[in-house]
Amino acid sequence: MYGRCGASMEAFLLDSLNILVRWLHFITGVAWIGSSLYFIWLDNHLEAPRETADSEKGVGGELWSVHGGGFYHAQKYRIAPSVLPATLHWFKWEAYSTWLSGIFLLGLVYFLGAEIYLIDRSVADLSVVAAISIAIGFVVGGWIIYDLMCRSPLANDDRVFAFALLVMSAALAWGLCQLFSGRAAYILFGVTLGTIMVANVFFVIIPGQKKMVAAAERGEAPDPAYGVRAKLRSVHNTYFTLPVLFVMTSNHYAMTYSHEYNWVVLIGISVAGALIRIYFVARHKGRASPVTVVFAVLLLASMAALIAPRSQQSDAVTATLSEVRAVVKARCVSCHSSAPTHPAFPAAPLGVMFDNDEQILAEAERIHLQTVVTRVMPIGNLTAMTDQERQIIDQWYRTLGGEQ
Repeated sequence: MYGRCGASMEAFLLDSLNILVRWLHFITGVAWIGSSLYFIWLDNHLEAPRETADSEKGVGGELWSVHGGGFYHAQKYRIAPSVLPATLHWFKWEAYSTWLSGIFLLGLVYFLGAEIYLIDRSVADLSVVAAISIAIGFVVGGWIIYDLMCRSPLANDDRVFAFALLVMSAALAWGLCQLFSGRAAYILFGVTLGTIMVANVFFVIIPGQKKMVAAAERGEAPDPAYGVRAKLRSVHNTYFTLPVLFVMTSNHYAMTYSHEYNWVVLIGISVAGALIRIYFVARHKGRASPVTVVFAVLLLASMAALIAPRSQQSDAVTATLSEVRAVVKARCVSCHSSAPTHPAFPAAPLGVMFDNDEQILAEAERIHLQTVVTRVMPIGNLTAMTDQERQIIDQWYRTLGGEQ
């Protein structure tokens, strides 16, 4: 009894930590992405200063806006003002806090629970140490490759660089899906892009801004190259935004990450997100073409068609409830029970239990969806459900005959 109580308390503490960190990650992410989207919008709506005096003192663009019952007048200097103000606001901690909380959450869920959420032995038979090491390698390596690309001649041509970035992202998605569970692969894809985004802030944008501020404080003209590099990385970040937001919510949609071609789905939805962002950036500048949105919609429609459930034909004899009961008992009840025996689940996930026939019948649609249609259960196929057993569930659900 004490052991079960201790396990329940441990699970409660982990879940509590999970929700608190997840909430923090969500809050800081909203703050970071919100400010990022705003400044991209602001930069693309700037107009030439109307006052000659503003232009003479170095103002390159300005914008008037109204919000919350007040009028705002924003000005952007071509390089820097001749005298810096006493108070200068920096935008960096939103990015750092989002990344730190996200990495903590990654460790809490996918590294601490690697056997359940990170590893799928039907995909790759990895040890816990190997899986975590490879995952970290992808995240760090993604930034290194991207940064080298930005410093190479590829960055001299926007279209060439965009294609190279697409190839890199596609290779990342494919590689992750060949090694980890679909759910983990999607999250790691997002973590890698998020790491690139925050590394842009930490290693390029903020250091460049600090050097510009330092030069202005010395009364020197700041090197405009720092601003150009920071602007380029900021633009890259805004195109990563929607793909990252998708993967942050993807664990709710098993039909995407559990698909046989989950890497294709991930690439397709990510490209669609980037195209939508491209459209809005162009729209800010007043020269948006509907072509990018049309292509994004077609791409999303193609992905929907790809993951749509297919009718499964089989010559197998109609399965009975007793056969399904045996499968559920062998593969599901260790977690989905009033008294789970799996150490990772002291309580039935989502309160779903299959202790008797009435519960199995009541959850027939959920059982079929999760084990046959999306094949996301058992999670990571921990209990090694076979294709034949999935076929039994499929036949039973389609006929609901036999001993019922």
